[in-house]
Amino acid sequence: MKGRTFIITGPSGVGKGTIIQELFARQPKLYFSVSATTRGPRPGEENGVHYHFISREQFEQWIQEDAFLEHAEYVGNCYGTPKKYVDEAMDRGEDVILDIEVQGAEQVYRKRPDAVRIFIAPPSWEELEHRLTGRGTESADKVRSRLARAKEEFHFAADYDYIVINNTVEEAVEEIRAIIRAEHCRPAQRLPLLNAAL
Repeated sequence: MKGRTFIITGPSGVGKGTIIQELFARQPKLYFSVSATTRGPRPGEENGVHYHFISREQFEQWIQEDAFLEHAEYVGNCYGTPKKYVDEAMDRGEDVILDIEVQGAEQVYRKRPDAVRIFIAPPSWEELEHRLTGRGTESADKVRSRLARAKEEFHFAADYDYIVINNTVEEAVEEIRAIIRAEHCRPAQRLPLLNAAL
């Protein structure tokens, strides 16, 4: 069976990265989409593992060729999700996980309306504030900026296919695993198997 694409989005501080890491530890046949970028590699980063490091000229050529599911420019560098690697993984029967922002998720969904959108939300606004301030790595202004952006992102949650509340990482991961299983039980996924058996 062909794999599906799952978009996982959520505000900063919601624990998305931890959830995805634990999901990969528990769920078989997953592929994490590696973005392409025009920025140079940082110490310890490997091409094709952390990012696909390409030139701006190549990036712009890929845009012209419609080779990205989504792309954006941030602080002078370009970032994008190459279609090629996503499609190859799905053809191998792997489910693809895209960890992207709300704007990127909208771009992907316009091109791939069959992608499954999952919004990760905190159990409460107070808990999100607590998690962001509890990091102790950012200034109060930066935390306020992240909270303001989170409020904007929450407005998009109603458009998503699923909302997962991150009470605990374990509960959130099990809900996502249940979503993945359910999506593979849809008629569009199962009817080809039934028709082949007739």
